[in-house]
Amino acid sequence: MTKLLSISALALAASTAGAAAQDIGACLITKTDTNPFFVKMKEGATAKAEELGINLKSYAGKIDGDHESQVAAIETCIADGAKGILLTASDTSSIVSSVQQARDAGILVIALDTPLNPIDAADATFATDNFLAGELIGKWAAAKLGDDAADAKIAMLDLGVSQPTVGVLRDQGFLQGFGIELGDPNKWGDEDDPRIVGNDVTAGNEEGGRRAMENLLAKDPMINVVYTINEPAAAGAYEALKAIGREEDVIIVSVDGGCPGVQNVADGVIGATSQQYPLDMAALGIEAIAQYAADGTLPQPTEGKDFFDTGVALVTGEPVDGVDSITVEEGMDLCWG
Repeated sequence: MTKLLSISALALAASTAGAAAQDIGACLITKTDTNPFFVKMKEGATAKAEELGINLKSYAGKIDGDHESQVAAIETCIADGAKGILLTASDTSSIVSSVQQARDAGILVIALDTPLNPIDAADATFATDNFLAGELIGKWAAAKLGDDAADAKIAMLDLGVSQPTVGVLRDQGFLQGFGIELGDPNKWGDEDDPRIVGNDVTAGNEEGGRRAMENLLAKDPMINVVYTINEPAAAGAYEALKAIGREEDVIIVSVDGGCPGVQNVADGVIGATSQQYPLDMAALGIEAIAQYAADGTLPQPTEGKDFFDTGVALVTGEPVDGVDSITVEEGMDLCWG
C-alpha cells in the first residue's frame, strides 16, 4: 500500500517540542477492546503517541454497541483536559451531544473509521471509504458470476439495526457494485431487487454470522452469494454453509483485511475482502492532535471527499478484469490482528 500523506516533519517536530512543555493529553475511544481491528488501532495510536511525547489514554465499550461507556469516556477526557479525542462511535447519532461538549471545551474530536451523523459533528473524520470497500467486493462478485449474476440469490449479512453506520455504507456499496439499484442510500434493506433473498444482522461476530446465515438459508437454501459486514461474520456464514454441504458453491465476500480474514481468502473460505488500515488511521489521528496542539491547525479532508481517506484495497486470490486488487501475499504483508 502506498504510504499515506501525513503531517510534515517540520510541523511534527514543533508539535513534539511543544508536547513536553504542554503535557498534551489525548484519548482513544473504541467500540470494544477485543476486536482485532480496534486492537491494531490502539497499537497505531500508542506507538505514535509515544513517538511524539503525547500522553494517551484508551477507553472502549464492553461490547459493540455500548454507547453509555463511550459517553462516560468522553466525560472523563473532558475532565482530564485532553487536547484531542479519537473516537469510533457505537451510536453515530446519540454520541453527537457528548462530542459537542468536548468540542465546546476546546478539544479536537476526530472520528476514526465510523463517521458521525452528521459527519461534521466531529472536527474531522479519518476513515476507510467504506462505500468503496463494499463496491469493490460487489463488482468482484458480479464479475466472478458473469452472466449468472442476473439470476444471483444474495444473502446480506449486516452489522446491526442502528443506521446509518459503516455497515450501511458497506452494504450499499456492495449492492451498487453488484449492479443493484439502491433505495435510500442511508439505510439497508429497502431495495426491491428480487435477487436479494434478505438481510439479517450479525453483531459483527462469528456466532452472529452463522445464525444469520442459517436464517437466510431457511428462507432460500439456494443462496449463492453472501455479503458479510466483516470477516468474523464471514467465517460464521461459511460454517453454516459447510453444515449443509454448500461451502464449495457459494461466493462469500467481506470487508476488513485482518490477518485471519486474509488467511481465509487464501484458504478459499472468503472469495475476496476489502482491506482497510486501522494502524495508519489511528497514527494519523495522533499526528493531527499534535499539529492542533502546536498551532491550532485542523486536519483537512481528502480532495473531493468529506473525510480523510486512509485507503482500501481488494484482496483476492482470483483477480477479475476491471477490478483492481492485490494478491493474498500482499494482503498478508499489510494485514492486522
